[in-house]
Amino acid sequence: MSKDEELQQVEADLERLRAEVTALRDQLGDLGPTDSVERSQLIYMADEQEGLISELEARRDALLSASGEG
Repeated sequence: MSKDEELQQVEADLERLRAEVTALRDQLGDLGPTDSVERSQLIYMADEQEGLISELEARRDALLSASGEG
């Protein structure tokens, strides 16, 4: 896989993960006050996704730097 292809894949993954985090956070507003376990699970999942986003952003920055675009 070329660096350009990898960069495109990273960008696509970032877009997908950001949409998933948004959807998870939106679900939190739909839960009632008695759904504390489910709420905790959604928060945990969203936090994990945000961690992956940070890793992918670092990878994207490294790819951009390596290609002289960043």
